[in-house]
Amino acid sequence: MAQRRRPKQKQRKKILRFEGVITTTRGGLGFIQHPDFEEDVRVEQEHLNTALNGDTVEAALLPRHRDGEPRGEVIRVVRRAKTRFVGIAEQEKNIWYLIPDDSKMYTDILIENPDGLSPNQKIVVELVRWEDPAKSPVGKVVQILGAKGEHEVEIASIVIAYNIDTRFPSSVDSEAGRIAKAGKDELADLPPSLSPTNEPVFIETRAGKRRDFRGIPTCTIDPDDAKDFDDALSLREIRSTKSGARNETLWEVGVHIADVSHYVKTRSALDEEAEKRGFSVYLVDRTIPMLPEELSNDLCSLNPGVPRFTFSATFLIDKEGVVKERWFGKGIINSDRRFAYEEAQKVLDAQRGEFARELAVFNTLAENIRTRRFAKGAIDFEQDEVEVEIDAKGTPVRIYRKERLATHKLIEEWMLLANREVAETIYRTHSKQNLNKGFIYRVHDLPDQEKLAEIAALVRGLGFSFPARSPHKAGGGERKKNISSKDINALFAQIEGTPIEHLIKTAAIRAMAKAAYATKNIGHFGLGFPHYTHFTSPIRRYPDLLVHRLLLQHLHGAEVPASELAYYESVAEELSEKEIEVQKAERESIKYKQVEYMAARVGDIFEGIITGVTEWGIYVEELTSGAEGLVRMRDLANDFYAFDQKHYRIRGEKTKKTYTLGDRVKFRVAGANVDRKTLDYLLV
Repeated sequence: MAQRRRPKQKQRKKILRFEGVITTTRGGLGFIQHPDFEEDVRVEQEHLNTALNGDTVEAALLPRHRDGEPRGEVIRVVRRAKTRFVGIAEQEKNIWYLIPDDSKMYTDILIENPDGLSPNQKIVVELVRWEDPAKSPVGKVVQILGAKGEHEVEIASIVIAYNIDTRFPSSVDSEAGRIAKAGKDELADLPPSLSPTNEPVFIETRAGKRRDFRGIPTCTIDPDDAKDFDDALSLREIRSTKSGARNETLWEVGVHIADVSHYVKTRSALDEEAEKRGFSVYLVDRTIPMLPEELSNDLCSLNPGVPRFTFSATFLIDKEGVVKERWFGKGIINSDRRFAYEEAQKVLDAQRGEFARELAVFNTLAENIRTRRFAKGAIDFEQDEVEVEIDAKGTPVRIYRKERLATHKLIEEWMLLANREVAETIYRTHSKQNLNKGFIYRVHDLPDQEKLAEIAALVRGLGFSFPARSPHKAGGGERKKNISSKDINALFAQIEGTPIEHLIKTAAIRAMAKAAYATKNIGHFGLGFPHYTHFTSPIRRYPDLLVHRLLLQHLHGAEVPASELAYYESVAEELSEKEIEVQKAERESIKYKQVEYMAARVGDIFEGIITGVTEWGIYVEELTSGAEGLVRMRDLANDFYAFDQKHYRIRGEKTKKTYTLGDRVKFRVAGANVDRKTLDYLLV
């Protein structure tokens, strides 16, 4: 496991005992952060003393290793991070035990209540006791999921492992039903739409004044299978004015976001449940929503042909993509058209059809905004996503890389603009009026320079240039400057279209700090924005719902009470952690289907790219499905291969044949372990 390195700190007096959170690897090796060291304290498995991944522990320092690495030993477990484990029930003589799915759970669990179990069942076990590391932990069965390998069972295993709720409490369902009925009555009571003019048109509703956009061309663009529509775009040519000797056309683009905060009130049962969930979860075969479907798919969703309440942002923009004016407030829309990305792309390409003019303007302006964004230092991490098609039984029938269309980029750019403009408006308001900093930003810290240095060595070894750190003279001496976003973009420009493009971008993403939610604004390194937030997806992200509430308070000139600031700081941290777990669950569901897909194709030959080189073998990723498997060193025939770490390759002693990162190879699927989600490949 690569150790996390942090900036050097002034040495303090050594603490023999300290408390921290332990991180374990697949092999049971542990690491704990310590305030005195750049490197994490290493804890061998024999010194874990029953500590598991994520546990808060009290530990003691041991004598350093001869290489200087700090070592430690767990004294006691202060708090368990996880007590329920999903896995496979197995029997040996009269003893039943659980083989956990979690690769970081480094020991099996003895089962004290095995009645009704059958071998190879997927079950959920609650950890009952484990005080003696020399003995196995003991647990009790709390749920039998079914036979391993069945689609519903395996998806349920992922859902339970990541503590994702699939059902809403009855109180939440009841409240959602009442709100849905009242909300539809409120929408039905709206006055007729007024024709748009060059001035804002506001109408009275039960909830107060709202800006009426219903007469302005408005559409949504989403995935073909989407059921909840968070955002819509509207367009009108606002005016033509003389600018010197030429006419200048300005456009008013509306970014309209579902007004979830109008329906989900603070401290309601719905609100508490949404905060607990944090996010909607998108697995390969289903969506587990943050809000009940009466709201997420209906009342809040910006469905076509019906009036919907929005929290809107409008931007007066010139043809170069420069924002001249902006407005934020409550609105009403009536979406004229629901596009899938592919449908909108056909209209854009053909330059004719419904909304052809609007789509062309949206796209041209978005391209100009995008160009300006990258010129200011945004990093181009764009990569195709893996799409999984399954049949009625849940069997994967096709896995492919989904092409990013111009319409994907178009929507992304307008959402980025709205998020940035909201954050900048809040930041300016705070500074100008000397208000407290009650807001939730989306922040992205500087990347880990040590990891970027490793990438620099990698790409130089592959024949490309990238500074490990850029030295420059300052004050008569030489100091080193951190790698910048422009350095990263320069590298991406070099590798564009090469076999290693996906590999290097993935490695660079892993070197980046995790984007997070925070009340303290430190900017967003990856996007190159000094101020950024999440405003555009309140149906599926609880942070966005909080941002809507806070923005409304600031627009009304109300300061966030000091008593609430600690809450926002705490919830931002909790939501950042929850987001990571949700992303892991989503990736694991895809990984499971990739392995299942290849398991049905054992013996077949594919083409792939080498994505990893180690002393035990090479990792190969299949080009179309992205399914990664291991070619073991012992299975490389006709020669003895040695690992050349400096050049990221293995090399045959007799034949001098080399296999290097980024090389394209042909391979045969030799085996698949669906339980462990691993694949074995053989080169051909």
